[in-house]
Amino acid sequence: MNLNRFEEELKKLNIELTNEQYKNLEMYYEMLIEYNEVMNLTGITEKEEVYLKHFYDSLTIVKAIDLNKIETLCDIGTGAGFPGLVLKIVFPKIKITLIDSLNKRIKFLNDVIEKLKLTNIETIHHRIEEYGMINREMYDIVTARAVAPLNVLLEYAIPIVKVNGYFIPLKGNIDNEISYLNAMNKLDVVEEKLIKFLLPIEESKRTIIKFKKVNKTSKKFPRIYKEIKNKPL
Repeated sequence: MNLNRFEEELKKLNIELTNEQYKNLEMYYEMLIEYNEVMNLTGITEKEEVYLKHFYDSLTIVKAIDLNKIETLCDIGTGAGFPGLVLKIVFPKIKITLIDSLNKRIKFLNDVIEKLKLTNIETIHHRIEEYGMINREMYDIVTARAVAPLNVLLEYAIPIVKVNGYFIPLKGNIDNEISYLNAMNKLDVVEEKLIKFLLPIEESKRTIIKFKKVNKTSKKFPRIYKEIKNKPL
């Protein structure tokens, strides 16, 4: 995906970037490759693939929600900042929180944020289930990309979503995932939209699900990591 193709595909998502935003993505890419030599941030390093499989893929969340109307967003298990840091560059008005359990990733994210002079964005070094035990109903949108199966992800994410807010995970092919209906029922969420599409060029399968939270989450959730792992909802 060269930059012209990247620009064309973004236009199909109704996204047009400024020169500054393109420069920020380029600096982000350069730092990702530089830091990746000393820490494992991504197995994808070719520039065109990073733009396709990380940058463009992160922005496909707009297929499910108008981010221009969102005030707060949290990216759980953000890793190297996908999708949350990309969303901050492209939608700077959103207050964004990036959560990850590995401190070296948080250091990388902080360095990128400082270099790009991004504001109204915070990083948190925490396990998400522990964070969710004390930070309830905080965010308009919670998202996650390639973190865990949906029945596990729901328990991680829903406690920190505001009532009438959304959890919108970005997934690959979910055909082989076990049912997440029980998790939806226990966590008081409804599936508002399920979007399946193919990534441009390579045509790998992608799935975006839009879960709406309809009631406050029971204090029973999220459980501790061991319980979630041994007995997922």
